[in-house]
Amino acid sequence: MAKMKITDDEALAYHIEPTPGKFEIRPTVAMTTQRDLSLAYSPGVAVPCEAIAANPETAFDYTNKGNLVAVITNGTAVLGLGNLGALASKPVMEGKAVLFKRFADVNAIDIELDTEDPDEIIQAVRLMGPTFGGINLEDIKAPECFIIEQRLKEEMDIPVFHDDQHGTAVICAAGLINALHLSGKKIEDVKIVLNGAGAAGIACLELLKRMGARHDNCIICDTKGVIYQGRTEGMNQWKSAHAVKTELRSLDEAMVGADVFLGVSAKGAVTQDMVASMADNPVIFAMANPDPEITPEEAHEVRMDAIVATGRSDYPNQVNNVLGFPYLFRGALDIHARAINDEMKIACAHALAELAREDVPDEVALAYGRNLSFGRDYIIPTPFDPRLIHRIPVAVAKAGMDTGAARRPIIDMDAYELALKSRMDPTASILRSLNARARAAQARMIFAEGDDPRVLRAAVTYQRSGFGKALVVGRAEDVKAKLEIAGLGDAVREIEVVNAANTSHLDSYKAFLYKRLQRKGFDQKDVHRLAARDRHVFSALMLAHGHGDAVVTGATRKSAHVLAQINHVFDADAEHGAAGVTALLHNGRIVLIGDTLVHEWPEAEDLANIAERAASIARGLGLEPRVAFVSFSTFGYPVSERAEKMHLASDVLERRGVDFEYEGEMTVDVALNTQAQKSYPFSRLTGPANILIVPARHSASISVKLMQEMGEATVIGPILTGVDKPIQICSTVSTTNDIVNMAVLAACGIG
Repeated sequence: MAKMKITDDEALAYHIEPTPGKFEIRPTVAMTTQRDLSLAYSPGVAVPCEAIAANPETAFDYTNKGNLVAVITNGTAVLGLGNLGALASKPVMEGKAVLFKRFADVNAIDIELDTEDPDEIIQAVRLMGPTFGGINLEDIKAPECFIIEQRLKEEMDIPVFHDDQHGTAVICAAGLINALHLSGKKIEDVKIVLNGAGAAGIACLELLKRMGARHDNCIICDTKGVIYQGRTEGMNQWKSAHAVKTELRSLDEAMVGADVFLGVSAKGAVTQDMVASMADNPVIFAMANPDPEITPEEAHEVRMDAIVATGRSDYPNQVNNVLGFPYLFRGALDIHARAINDEMKIACAHALAELAREDVPDEVALAYGRNLSFGRDYIIPTPFDPRLIHRIPVAVAKAGMDTGAARRPIIDMDAYELALKSRMDPTASILRSLNARARAAQARMIFAEGDDPRVLRAAVTYQRSGFGKALVVGRAEDVKAKLEIAGLGDAVREIEVVNAANTSHLDSYKAFLYKRLQRKGFDQKDVHRLAARDRHVFSALMLAHGHGDAVVTGATRKSAHVLAQINHVFDADAEHGAAGVTALLHNGRIVLIGDTLVHEWPEAEDLANIAERAASIARGLGLEPRVAFVSFSTFGYPVSERAEKMHLASDVLERRGVDFEYEGEMTVDVALNTQAQKSYPFSRLTGPANILIVPARHSASISVKLMQEMGEATVIGPILTGVDKPIQICSTVSTTNDIVNMAVLAACGIG
C-alpha cells in the first residue's frame, strides 16, 4: 500500500482553504429576530447573570463553560520544532482545538500567550478561569511547565492538564499494562529505564510509580547520563525526586537487564547492542518525534521477542495523545470536575488497555487496511476506534466521582454512556471507511478534465493520499503549467498525463465507438471528433477498454452535457436503469436524494427503480436503507394527482418484495422527524428516513442546492449508479475536496 505524501504547498493550502485557519465559532441559538436579540443580550441576559451571581454553579447550566476548554501555550516547546514563540505556535493549538471537537465533542479555544515568564502565564490563565471548564496547557518547555501547572492546580478550581506531560504518560501507561500482560511480568517487579528527563518523561515515570512501579527499579537518564543520588551536574528538583542509589552512569550500562525502555529523547539514542542487552521479552517504547530512539525494524533485528511502540502512525503501537486528552476532559467536564487527578488518569489508562484486548470492530480494521487483534503489534487502541467516546469518559467520570473530584456526579451511568454514543458523528467514520476501501482498491483513476486547477489538485491529492494512480486527461504542457501555478510543479513527475495524441489505442477506441453510434446518425468523422477531441468521451473510452479503473468528471461542464457524452460509450440513461443519487452530509446526518441526474419526470416504476439504486448506494456507505417517497402530501392528504405516483411507487416495491424499509407518500418533515412520525404509527419506517425519493429531477436539484447554500451541507454527488463501470460526475461548483470524495466513491465501486 502506498504511503501518504504531504508537501509544504499542500500543508499551506490546507490551512488557507476554504478560509484561513481550522475552525470557526457559530451560535447555537436563534438570532434572527428582535426578540431573539432581546433574549440573547439585553434585557434577557440579565436573568442568567443574576442567577449565576447568586449561585456560581449555575454557570454550567446557563453558559458554555461546562463544555469549553482553553488550549494555552507560549510556544516555547512546539512539537519537535522548539521555541517558535507564541504566534508561530497558533496552527498547532488550533489543531489541538479541532481534535478536542472531532474526537470528544469538546469545544476548545486556542490562546497563545506572548511571554516566557511563568508568573505572567500563571496570572493570565488564573484570571481566565471563570470562562472555561478546563485548561489544557500545551508545548511549554520544562522546567517552567512543572511550575506553571502546579501553581495553577493549586489556585484554580477547574481541571488544569499539561498534555505533553500527562497525555503521553496515560497512553504510555495503557500500552505498558498490555505489554507486561503479554510478557507475563508485573509492574512492581520490572526494571524500567527512562531516557529523557523532560516534562513527558518525568510524568510517565511518576504515573507508573503511582501504578506500582518501585522507585529503586526505575532509572532515569538525560544527556549527561544516569540521574543518581549525589549527582549535581544538570540537576533540578524534579530530576532529584527520581534519583536512585546506583553505580550505573550511562544509558548503555542502565539498559543491561532492563525489562522496559521508555524513550522521550532523540533519534538514534538507543543502539541495537543496548536492545540486545535487555531482559527477555523486553518492552521498548521509543516515543521520540518525529523519529524514534530506535526503529521497530532495528530492534527486531536483534530481539524478535521485543514489544515495540513509537510515536509514529506508520508503525504499530502508536503512543498517540489523542487517545487520552479528549476523553479525559470529556469525562471531567461531564462531572464538573475540580481537577483531573491521578486516579482519573489511571482509570483512563486501564480503560484503554482493556479496549485493546477486546475484538476490534470491522470498520476499524477496514480503516487501517489490516486485521487488528490484541498482541505484540496491537497493545494500544487506534485513534479512530468508535468505542473510545463512550468507554473512556465513563471510566474517567467514575474515578472522578469516587475520589471526590466531581461537583455534579452522574446518577445514571447507562444513560450517560448512551449520550456519549450520540456525540459521535457517523459521517466521519463513513468517510474514513471509504478512504480505507479506496486505498485497498488502488484504482487507476481517470480525471477527465486536466485543464482545470481544481481537478489537477484533486488528482495529485488522490495519488499522494495513497488511493491509487492518477491518470489526467489533458495536454502535458498545459497540465505542467497549471500545476506549477498551484505550487505543485513536482507532481508532474508523479501523475500520468494522457490524451488522444499520446495514446496508441485511438484507432481501437474509434472502432468501438463507431460500432455503437453508426446507426444513431454518426459517421466516422463525427466519431473521430468525439474520440479525439472530447475529453469526456475519451475518458469513457479509456475506461471501457480497461485502461483505467474509474472516471471522475463534470467539474467544468453541466452534468446533463457530461452524461450525454458518456452515454455515447456506456448505457448511462434512464432507459437502461441509470440514476443519480446525491448524498447530503449535515450535522452528523447523511441523507441520500434521488434522482438528481437522469430521470426528468419518473413514473412509479422508475421511482421504485431509483429507490432500489439508492438503497444499494446506502449499503455501500454502511447505512441500513430507509426510503421515503416524499411529496407535499402525506398518506393521501391533501389529494393530488401529482402525488399519486409517489404512493404507487411504494406499492411497486411491495410487489417486488425488497429487503429494506420504505414508505410514502409523505412530506419531508414526516420522513426525517421522529416526533412527526409518531402521528403515523402505521408507517413502515422504524426511524428517520435516510433516502428521499423526490417526484422529479428539478425538485431534487432544488433540494440539494438549497441545502448546500442555505444549510451549508456537504454534498457528495450526484453518484451515478446503474452503469457498467464506475463513473462519477461532479458538479461545476465542486471544490478540490469534493472531487477527491467523488474519486474515492468511484474507486470503491459505489454506484
